[in-house]
Amino acid sequence: MATTSSLQQYGRVPASINLHRKQQHSLSNCSSRVSVMAGNRNFMLLQGFIKNNKVSKRRSTAGLVVKCGGMGLGDFIGGDLVKFDIGQWLSDVEEHKALAIYPPHEGGYEGRYLNRLIRQGYYFLDLSARGLGDPETTLTKVHPVCPAHLGKQPIARWYFPPEVDFRLEHLPPDAKGLVVWIIEAKVLSKAELQFLALLPTLRPNVRVVAECGNWRKLVWKPLKEIAGLTAEGA
Repeated sequence: MATTSSLQQYGRVPASINLHRKQQHSLSNCSSRVSVMAGNRNFMLLQGFIKNNKVSKRRSTAGLVVKCGGMGLGDFIGGDLVKFDIGQWLSDVEEHKALAIYPPHEGGYEGRYLNRLIRQGYYFLDLSARGLGDPETTLTKVHPVCPAHLGKQPIARWYFPPEVDFRLEHLPPDAKGLVVWIIEAKVLSKAELQFLALLPTLRPNVRVVAECGNWRKLVWKPLKEIAGLTAEGA
């Protein structure tokens, strides 16, 4: 400051100092204008909000009635989580021995039915119907498998033991049985579904659960009905 005052006395103020003062003055003017504009804008927005709010209040009270009827505990917890049908599920598995289930599209509901079978002492063989091949050959006979050679290795053929028989032989002594759980069973033909329905008859310790489609809530039916078999034909 002393240097600036001394320069002013002698009339030799540098141009940079004058330019700096002009920039500060212009910036202060711009900031004041922006603050005024922002204040006006906020005021206008506040007026519009109050006006719209008053209109919405008038519209909401113009004879509009909202009723919430038919709601239950399932609307807050979700789906089959509150259905008390585990006992029916276990009895149907023991009675029919082969079931076709239709879980919801979002999935997850069938897990608690699977866990209850695990608690009963069952072991599981999870398979996908896509790429399964012939169910009779894959599950009950020695079957060949050709691994992917990727165009570099020679084409080979490996032989695997029957999937069901191999696991039945290695079940623990306290196991209740083996559950063959097949997903995407909707792609199977009617003849293949008929074999799956008859598999518990060929292997008494085997239970079959096939996911044959989807429904808005989890339901199941005897697989013999889906495959077109009757109790007499079994």
